[in-house]
Amino acid sequence: MGRTGRTRDNGYLQKTLPLDLSQKQQQFNAAMERFHSMRIYGFFGQIVSLSNVSLQIYLLYRLWPHSIGIPWQAFSILVAYVLTDFINGLVHMFMDNNDRYDSVTGPLIANFHMHHKIPQYKRNKLPIVYFNETGSKVWLVGYLLAVSLLLEAGFDPVVLYTLVYIGILSSVAEISHYLCHSSSAKTSIFLGNIGILLSKRHHAKHHLEDNTCYAFLNGFTDPLLNLIAARLYKGYKKTTDLHYLQYVVTADQER
Repeated sequence: MGRTGRTRDNGYLQKTLPLDLSQKQQQFNAAMERFHSMRIYGFFGQIVSLSNVSLQIYLLYRLWPHSIGIPWQAFSILVAYVLTDFINGLVHMFMDNNDRYDSVTGPLIANFHMHHKIPQYKRNKLPIVYFNETGSKVWLVGYLLAVSLLLEAGFDPVVLYTLVYIGILSSVAEISHYLCHSSSAKTSIFLGNIGILLSKRHHAKHHLEDNTCYAFLNGFTDPLLNLIAARLYKGYKKTTDLHYLQYVVTADQER
């Protein structure tokens, strides 16, 4: 880290930065430029959203005739709730610490980090938020396709219901995150306070502290996720949060 690099902004020499940080900031800016200038990335997000929502509907439709009774349904939902919080927290952890901006997926990675730079969402109806935010879940397409194969193979219905609920609740987690940032409605605050959704106070730690509280369905599994994060990563405030500092957000690029 002994080397330094220089960047210019509006003709003025900026403060000298460590070369690797300067390069990361340049890579981030270039990735965001590609994200907004190449329509393929926006189109890709719409395809991912459509694929995920279609697969969720298809799986639920195919599975619904297989009755498992109310007790097993409750069991499946409970297990799915805990696993969804943990799985999506792991993905969030990986993405928050991913800085491969010069890769093919670099524009998607850089745009993901914008949720730290611009935590406030544009207000929208919840079904639209559900659809749009599901477009960031590329991994979910593969997951739902794998569950479809298990369904065709005749797996145990209780297991299948649990897996399908994980797929659906992974999108509900995006709603939970949206409400936590962009809603002061009494219902959403109440659901957060009783632990069904993510509470504002709990999620605030993710933005105020470092390398902590990655879960965003209800945050129940954060104690375990925090232990994993401490072993794997240095923290986003020391790394990726510094990469977008030189990026200027225009009005049409707000979330």
